[in-house]
Amino acid sequence: MGKTKVVMRFQNRIVVARSIVVFACTLTLIVFFVLESRAAQALLSPIPEDGRHKSEAVPPVERAWRFIISGDSRNCGDVVVPAIASDSKKRYHPSFYWHLGDLRAIYKIDEDMAGAAEKSGAPVSCQTYLERAWPDMIEHQIGAFGQTQVYVGIGNHEMVPPKNDPPGQFTEQFKNWLLAPAIKAQRIADKDCDPGTAEAAGAAECVVLPRHYYHWVQGGVDFIYLDNSRNVFGEEQIQWLTRTLANARSNNEVKSIVVGMHEALPESLSADHAMCDTNHEPGKAPPNDTYPYKKSCDDGKEVYDQLVAFQEAEPKKNVYVLASHSHFYMKGTFNIDAWPESRRLKGWIVGTAGAVRYSIPKDPRGKPEVAQTNVYGYLVGTVNGDGKIDFKFQQVKTSDVPRGVRKQYPEKLVNWCFAHNSLDLDPHAVDTTTRCQPPAPSPSPSPGK
Repeated sequence: MGKTKVVMRFQNRIVVARSIVVFACTLTLIVFFVLESRAAQALLSPIPEDGRHKSEAVPPVERAWRFIISGDSRNCGDVVVPAIASDSKKRYHPSFYWHLGDLRAIYKIDEDMAGAAEKSGAPVSCQTYLERAWPDMIEHQIGAFGQTQVYVGIGNHEMVPPKNDPPGQFTEQFKNWLLAPAIKAQRIADKDCDPGTAEAAGAAECVVLPRHYYHWVQGGVDFIYLDNSRNVFGEEQIQWLTRTLANARSNNEVKSIVVGMHEALPESLSADHAMCDTNHEPGKAPPNDTYPYKKSCDDGKEVYDQLVAFQEAEPKKNVYVLASHSHFYMKGTFNIDAWPESRRLKGWIVGTAGAVRYSIPKDPRGKPEVAQTNVYGYLVGTVNGDGKIDFKFQQVKTSDVPRGVRKQYPEKLVNWCFAHNSLDLDPHAVDTTTRCQPPAPSPSPSPGK
């Protein structure tokens, strides 16, 4: 009798254990299907027009991938760019970040570096600032992206004295990014060797040195960076662009081209702060003006015409033109009413990575699709399977600044960067940090612009 009770108890325990296992498996399956359903819903969710998304992460849809862009990270870039890096990695997992130039102010000490010096109790001099400016950008801005690839463009502030004399300082400091693996491989594939190197007939190796303009092909898109940091392109670069566009036209894998540069091309809706700057027209220019107005206009229009011709040629390929320089966000920069649709390039301005913000220009020739100032953020490009690219602006706010970054600066500086670093809000604001160069005569609203 005792043995029977023991057996019965053992059998009852087996039944209970089996019930627990069945319940656990059923619960696991329910959780799995719920999570799968949510993931599928997220994969199919587009980015809303305002750039915000309820979900923390927004994975790309099937056969699509993403990259991000912004420019002008002087003044507060060491605060804003880490926010861009953190926010973009959580939301979009971009393949790369592309900076469109103006990394540091150079003519004066950037507010973020001054704030960090104040926090540490070690004031920064102009000499120390000029020595540290670009290494600081590499450490605090490029470094914020971790393993994410970063591509760097040159802007006019990279040409502010003494960074332009002797020449070659920018290429030496940023050679690792100007010859990033994809760029270097592309130049070798193009046989785009530097003159006087192993380019000669019979040579086994093509030697490439870092330079200010470059391109690489990735995922069906030809990404092209043009150097107009001195307000012109120059014949050599224009001829290079002509060859690059011809190669993109004949390459069946290339479905789109994205052309990045610092200053917008002429006749945009930001024409008063772009190539062929209208402030330097005859009759408007300041005394002893050294701005190369005619050359700037001619070069810019030549490039614009080449891009329009590429856009209209068969088979059709998409053309997207990105710039910064003007410190606001604008979509539809070439929406000129008098131009036929075939003349208009798809253009964006995204000078929103930390520089002092500017007012949106009022231009009677047309109206952009979207124009926002007093915002910081980045442009998200989603490359679809057919090669078309959807662009959306993603704003970052004070709350997006990583905690570790905030600790490096006085709290008042972080708040000031987002709430007060704007000539639109305060057109009479004066520099709050030390000038290292005297202001040059300029018709622009800001001597540092």
